[in-house]
Amino acid sequence: MTDLFDPAPARADHATAAARLLLPAIAGDAKITRAMLNDAMIRAYGGTDADGRWTQRESFEVLEHATALAVCAAGTTPAVDAAIGLMARLPTQTVRSEEQIDWQQFSTPLDLATITVMLANARADDIVLEPSAGNGLLVAGLPPIAALQLNEIDPARRERLSATFPKASVTGHDGAQIASVMASAERPSLILMNPPFSRSLGRGADALAAVRHLQAAIKRVRPGGRVVAIMPDWFFNSARMGTIWSTTLASVALRTSIRLTHAYGKHGTGVAVRLYVIDKTVGDTTTVTLQRGAVSDLVEALVIPPRQDLIPEAATPAPVKRGGGLSLLRSVRSKPAATPRIFRALARNEVLPVGYQVLETPAPLAEQSGVYLPYRPSRIVFDAAGEHPTALVESIAMGSIPAPIPVHVPSLPERTVTERLLSSSQLETVVYAGHAWTQYIPGLSKPDKEGVGLVLSDDGRAYRKGYFLGDGTGAGKGRQVAAVILDNWLAGRRKNIWISKNEALHTDAIRDWTALGGLAADVQPLSRWKIDEPVTMDEGVLFVTYPTLRSNRGDATRLDQIIAWAGADFDGVIAFDEAHEMGGVAGGEGSMGTKKGSQQGIAGVLLQNHLPDARVLYASATGASEVNNLAYAVRLGLWGPETAFANREAFITQIRQGGIAAMELVARDLKATGLYTARALSFAGVEYDILRHELTPEQIAVYDTYADAWAIIHRGLEKALELTGVVDGNEGKTLNSGAKAAARSRFESCKQRFFGALLLSAKLPTVIAAIEQHLAADQSVVLQLVSTAEAILDRRLGELSPDERADLDIDLSPREAV
Repeated sequence: MTDLFDPAPARADHATAAARLLLPAIAGDAKITRAMLNDAMIRAYGGTDADGRWTQRESFEVLEHATALAVCAAGTTPAVDAAIGLMARLPTQTVRSEEQIDWQQFSTPLDLATITVMLANARADDIVLEPSAGNGLLVAGLPPIAALQLNEIDPARRERLSATFPKASVTGHDGAQIASVMASAERPSLILMNPPFSRSLGRGADALAAVRHLQAAIKRVRPGGRVVAIMPDWFFNSARMGTIWSTTLASVALRTSIRLTHAYGKHGTGVAVRLYVIDKTVGDTTTVTLQRGAVSDLVEALVIPPRQDLIPEAATPAPVKRGGGLSLLRSVRSKPAATPRIFRALARNEVLPVGYQVLETPAPLAEQSGVYLPYRPSRIVFDAAGEHPTALVESIAMGSIPAPIPVHVPSLPERTVTERLLSSSQLETVVYAGHAWTQYIPGLSKPDKEGVGLVLSDDGRAYRKGYFLGDGTGAGKGRQVAAVILDNWLAGRRKNIWISKNEALHTDAIRDWTALGGLAADVQPLSRWKIDEPVTMDEGVLFVTYPTLRSNRGDATRLDQIIAWAGADFDGVIAFDEAHEMGGVAGGEGSMGTKKGSQQGIAGVLLQNHLPDARVLYASATGASEVNNLAYAVRLGLWGPETAFANREAFITQIRQGGIAAMELVARDLKATGLYTARALSFAGVEYDILRHELTPEQIAVYDTYADAWAIIHRGLEKALELTGVVDGNEGKTLNSGAKAAARSRFESCKQRFFGALLLSAKLPTVIAAIEQHLAADQSVVLQLVSTAEAILDRRLGELSPDERADLDIDLSPREAV
C-alpha cells in the first residue's frame, strides 16, 4: 500500500502505550486533566515535549486513540448520556498542527459519533466502511457486524487504527476516489462518514471536498444500503447548492436531516454541522430539518429510520482488460429512472483506448435526399459504438468530401462505449478533435501588442490548431464537448475551460459531464471567485460565460484571472460552446453603419492568443453561415503562413466578396483537413399537418371591437403629435422626424403584441382540444413558446420603485399594452 503522505517515523507503539495508560482514567468517573495526559505521554515516549519526543497535538491524538480503545473494550454502543458525560470529562483540544488544519483532521466527538451509530441502525450481516476513519471514534461504538473496512489517508492514524481494530481491513486511499480505487473490495452495506470539509488531495483548498467524498460513498455503498454522513453546514438544498444537491442525491432517499450548531466545541472548532441519513433506494430527498444546539438537546427528538432490504446483486463478469489505464470515472446516468431498477454488482470500468478501424477508401455515400446525404463516418469504423438515436444528415457539398485518416486514439471509460453513452458520430468528434490537436499552425507567433491579432516572430511560440464542431440542434454538442474534455482529463490534463452563453447552461454542462461518469463538483463556475482573487481550484472544469469573460473592474479582469489560473503552459481544452457569441470580433458593417468588434469576441480571441498550447474546440451550429462567424476561429489556420490570405482582414474581405459559395468552399476545405464537421438531424419520416381554427362569430366580433378601439388610439396619437409640436397641424409637416418615428414605432409594436396575444387566445380552444386528443392516444405533445415576454418583464421590473417591488402587481396582458 502506497502512502499518499510523506511517511513519518512509526510511533504507533508509543501512542498505543500512552493510550493504554489513560484507559483506567477514561473507564472511571474522574476528570481527565492535561497534566494526566502529559504524564502518560512522558512515560510512554520516554521524555517530554520540550525534549522533542512528542508534541501537544500528538497528545490529543493519543487521547482520541485511548477513547476509541475504551469504547471498543466495552463491546457495546455507549449510551448517549454516558458518551456526553465522558466528553465533559475530557480536556478541550486547544492545540492544532498545520497538518491537522491542512487536511481538516477534526475527529468526530464521541457523543456525535454515538448518535451517528444509532442512526446507522447497523445489522449483524453489515459490511461497514468509514472512508475517512481518523482515529476510529465514529465506528468504535458499532455493535457486532460482519466486517469493518477503514480507510484513512494519514499513515500515523492508520497505524493507530490497526491497533484499535485488529480485525478490520485498513487502507490508505483518497476518500473521494473510493468508488473506483476500492472496486476490488467487497461492497459495504453501511457507510459512516465525516469527510474533510474544505481540503482535497490534488486540489488543495477545495470548498466542495465534502461533496466529492459523499458522492463517492453513495456510488460505493450497495443498493439498498445506508450512508450516514456528517456534512458541512452549507450543504443543503439552497439556491447556491441546488444543482449539486440534486445531482448528488439523484438516486437515493433522504431519511433524516439534522443540524447541530455546537457539536464540536471539545474538538477545537465551533462550526455547525448537518447529519444526513441516506438510503440508496428510490425515494424523496425533501425532508424537514431538525435543528438543535448540542447533541444533548437532540436525544428526545431523535427518531431512528428503519433500514431497507439490500437488493441482491447479480454476478457480472468483469470486462477483459484491453489496455492500460486507471478506473477514475465510471459511467453513471444523471437522473434516476422513474420505474424500479435492477441493480447489478459493480463492474470494473477500465479506461481503455477506443477501438476503430481505418478505411483507406472512404465509406460509400448513401442515397441523396433533396440537398442532404445521410451521414456516416467517412474514414473510420468503430469496434463497438451505437448509432445516433436519430438519423443525421449533412449537406451534399460536405458529404462529398471525406475526412482525412486520423491518428488520434482516444481513451475513455470502457462502459462509455459499450453502454453507448456516445454514438458513433459523437465518438468521431472525439477522434478528430484529438487528431486536430496533434497539428500546429505554421510559423512562430506572439500576440500583437496592438489589436487582437498574432504577429510572426522568431521568439514566438507555435500555436496548436483547433477543431470546429458545427453540428445542429439534436446532435448533442454538449455531450461531445464533455466527451472531448473527458478524453483529455483521463490523459492527465486536469484543467479545462468550458465557455458558454449564460449561467443557466451550467446545469446542462453538469448534466453532460456527469452522464459520462464525472462528478458534478468537477464543473465549477468562475463566478464562485471574486474578480480580484485567484481561482483556488487545482483541477477541474472551469465554467465561464461570455459576459463574464469580457467583464472587468478597475485593473482586474476576468480574462487575466482565467489566464493566471491556466498558466502559460496550459494544454487543456478550451471549449467555446455557442461560439457564435464571439461572432462580432471583427466588427464591420451593421444596420446602423460601421461597428467596432464585440468585447466578448475580443476577449475570446485574446484568451486563445495567450494560451498557445491550449486545445481549442469551437462548437456552433452557425459556424460557416457568415464570414464574421469564423473571424474568432484563429486556430483553424485559415490565414497566415502557407495560406492564400496574409491576415484575417484579407480573409474576411475576399471571402465576403465570394458570398455563400466561398464559405461553402472554406467549410469543405476544413473538413478535408480534419478540422470541421457539421451534421444535422434528419427529417426523414416527419409529417406536417396544419391545424386550422375557424373563428367563431363571437371571436370575430371581439376582434372587430378591438380594431375599432385601436383606430381611436391611432387618431389620438396623431392628435398628440400635433399638440406636442412634433407635427405642424396647419401644414401637416413633420417638425421632429425622430420623435415621430419613435412614437409610431412604439405604437405599432404595442399593437402587434396586442393582436398577437388576441389571436393566440382565439386559437387556444382548438389547440387544447388537439392536445387532449393526442394525449388520449398516448402520444407526446411538444409546445413551442415563440415569445416569453422576458424582455418586457425585465424593463417593467427595472422601472419599479422599492415600494412597488415589495408589493408586486405587474400586468403584461393585452390590457396593459392598451
